[in-house]
Amino acid sequence: MTRSIWKSTATKSNFPVLSENLETEIAIVGGGITGITAAYLLARSGKKVVLLEAGALGGGTTGDSTGNLYAMVDKRLHHIQSKWDKETASKVAQSRAQAVNLVEELVNRYEIDCSFKRVPWYLFSETEKKDKTIEKEIEAAKDYGLPIEELHELPIPVKVSTAIKVENQAQFNPAAFVRGLAEQIDSANCRIFENSEVHHIEKKEELVLSTSSGTVTAKKIILATHTPKGIYGLQTALYPYREYAIAARLKSGDFPDGIYWDTEADFHTSMRTYSKGSDNYVLVLGGHHKVGQEDDYSRFFDKLDENARRYFDVEEIEYRWSAQHYKPADGLPYIGESTDDNIYLATGFSTDGLTYGVLAAMILDDQLNGRENAWRDLYKASRFTPVKSAKNFIKENINVAKQYLKDLPGKAEVDSLEEIGPGQGKVMEIEREKWAVYRDDKGELHCQSAVCTHMDCIVDWNDAERSWDCPCHGSRFKATGEVIEGPAFSPLDKRNLNKKE
Repeated sequence: MTRSIWKSTATKSNFPVLSENLETEIAIVGGGITGITAAYLLARSGKKVVLLEAGALGGGTTGDSTGNLYAMVDKRLHHIQSKWDKETASKVAQSRAQAVNLVEELVNRYEIDCSFKRVPWYLFSETEKKDKTIEKEIEAAKDYGLPIEELHELPIPVKVSTAIKVENQAQFNPAAFVRGLAEQIDSANCRIFENSEVHHIEKKEELVLSTSSGTVTAKKIILATHTPKGIYGLQTALYPYREYAIAARLKSGDFPDGIYWDTEADFHTSMRTYSKGSDNYVLVLGGHHKVGQEDDYSRFFDKLDENARRYFDVEEIEYRWSAQHYKPADGLPYIGESTDDNIYLATGFSTDGLTYGVLAAMILDDQLNGRENAWRDLYKASRFTPVKSAKNFIKENINVAKQYLKDLPGKAEVDSLEEIGPGQGKVMEIEREKWAVYRDDKGELHCQSAVCTHMDCIVDWNDAERSWDCPCHGSRFKATGEVIEGPAFSPLDKRNLNKKE
């Protein structure tokens, strides 16, 4: 099974389950870095807030992230500059730097034990093939006043053609930060509930959020759920991908502090270190694919393991995990009020979600308090950018259309239950319907419809994480059908086939 180093080493949170009917000004769905930071800021300003988290605080994408904070972006600032303009790229760098500063301010103010520290960020090419990428980023960084240094070697044992170093970026344990900050939220203004999954949002005069044991009626809602829950037109401009990570103790040698990004390697695109007590870990991250569109998911972990051992003297891989991210069509996140009045979104963060999540909380705090914000228009969720979005929009939505073809008759992975081994899941066609069938380690079968409850796409079995993943809009379900993440509200529909074989 997979588990994240952040969630495994952070102190557990302990908030109650919602078991009553409440009324509030603002309801926040999602207790990751976006939701908790927004709850803290809004409660501090005097707003009445209720936050609902489906599992444990920081237990979703936040706790499965890299733990890196930086002003840079995964698609590079020079790409933002070329798609938009210099002013936009400059604002992106400035706004993200302010978000990192806020994290540091909160850590220091409340003495949050989350291993926060300032470290340099490196971008390097292994061969001359990618040197131009480095050169473009050097020029872009100069335009935005970032403290950049050109290098031709790094303090870690990797081959380098050209590299750059940007000082004063940061790292931390994101799950520990979220749980620590939650303890500091003004409880008179904000109530937090864990294990309180929202199953439905009813849009009346006011908004009603329903869980299995209570409701929250609110004037406004923030969907801090990484991608909007439910059906939104914006989802055609959000493209779900997954990336993988491993962490292992170093047996010998040193791994200097820093965030190391490789422009060429698919399977170690990012590397960093983390210390917990006397244990020093090296983290290697990479592997990148559309959600629900792979044949062998386990190979990503195997390849990361191989690369970690090629560069470092490590023990057995102790932690393996993956995280989801949503690429925006025009390169910038969507933050602000949606086309639905009084529902606010924060999505499209790509792999830069920790910094963008804090920034989204800052923007939404100002917006919901009627204050001006310098970044509000830059990231507004309702923007329309057909020229900047066209290429990605067309490519990604053709991809989605192809996924729906899996529902054609005859397209199934196995013909009989006997072909499904322990720990495996397969899509079968039974009575002219697609079923998602999982056989657990004890041999018991768990059957449900293979039709995603979001927009009826056929799910795919993820062998590395034992989950059913939707290749259209990124909803993910447990092997037994319950929602893990994504836009779906409801679990996969159960099917009546209960037998042991």
